[in-house]
Parts: sequence; structure tokens; C-alpha cells
Amino acid sequence: MARWAMVIDLRKCIGCSSCIEICKQVNNVPPENEWRRLVEHTAKEGDNVKRWFVTMNCMHCVNPPCLKVCPTKATYQTKEGIVDIDHKQCIGCGACVLACPYKARSINRRSRMSCYERIDGSKVEVEMHEHIGICRKCNFCKSLIETGLKNGLQPGKDPEATPMCVRYCISEALAFGNIDDPNSKISQILSQNKIVRILEELGTNPVVHYIPDDEI
Repeated sequence: MARWAMVIDLRKCIGCSSCIEICKQVNNVPPENEWRRLVEHTAKEGDNVKRWFVTMNCMHCVNPPCLKVCPTKATYQTKEGIVDIDHKQCIGCGACVLACPYKARSINRRSRMSCYERIDGSKVEVEMHEHIGICRKCNFCKSLIETGLKNGLQPGKDPEATPMCVRYCISEALAFGNIDDPNSKISQILSQNKIVRILEELGTNPVVHYIPDDEI
């Protein structure tokens, strides 16, 4: 069985926000909500200033605190480790938003959401009435993964079965795949690099891994 995970290489990320923008477009995320966010850091050594960027999304924790506090069991975890939300069961109480230490969840407050056309940049309005007042977040583009697998594609290798943020990262800082497969690209990246995870001391066991920049 596959166990999906993501690696973000901080040595390569240039802070362009391509991953954020494509996520907003394909998921119709309203401007005030964030499924992915970018945090900029600086470090000064003498006259030199080093900048680096950290992109964050749902960490799809092995031990997700959001799942434990959901009163309707709308938040659930797949066998492959993806943490997702059943929108038909979510009542928008916000308990999971408060429980998430990564600020990866938000409640939709508007009935119409703007997204951008990919080619000419023009705006279109998308009706999302069924998602008003409920929680939404990154789910690793779960539908793309499932459809790709049905068509014999390999997530992390075949673009059509890979999360959109990974596909559109212009600096190739993001990687995705099955960490239970020792031959997968992501397993090789994890074995060959120093890896850190955000707030892993909380015991959440996040499956989003970061390769730090040793020059920082």
C-alpha cells in the first residue's frame, strides 16, 4: 500500500508563489483563505543578508490533531495517509481550525470565489454554494491521484497524477510520491539529504519534509 508524502527543498525555493497561485486556481480558493502560504526568512552575517522561503500546506500528519477534535467525523484519514474533509458532514464549527498547529485550515465565508484563467489572466466567477460555511484545505489533490492510479499512472512521476503545486513549481523545489516504495524518487531524496519537519516535537508526525539550506 502506498503512503503519500511531500518534500520541499528550501535550497531551491525562490519564493515565486507559483504553487500558491495554481492551488487557488484549481481549487477555487477565495483570496482571504490560504491552502498554501509562503513565509520569508532573512539572516544577516556581516554585510551579507541571506533570504530563504518556506512554503507550507496541510502536513497530512500521521497523528492529526484536527481529526481528534472533529465532532461530526467530517475530517478523516485515508489508508494512504491523506487527511481530507467530507464536506457533507462538516458543520463549520472551526474546532479543527483551532486544533491545527500549522494554520492549514480555514472556513469558507463567501458564496462566490474568483479564480484566474491560466492563459490570459482574466477572472471568472465560480459558484461554490455547497462549500459556504464549511472547512476546506489541501488534500494533496486527492482526486488527481485517485484518477491517475485508475489509469495506471504513478503519482510523483506522471504529472497527471501528481499534486498541482508540485507540477507547477518552476524551480522544482517540490517532490511527491510513495515513501513506502524505496525506489520512488521521494524515497531517494529522503535517503540522500538532511531532512527536517515543522513542529515534529508535537508528535503530529507530519509527512511534509523539508531539505534545509546548509548555508543559512
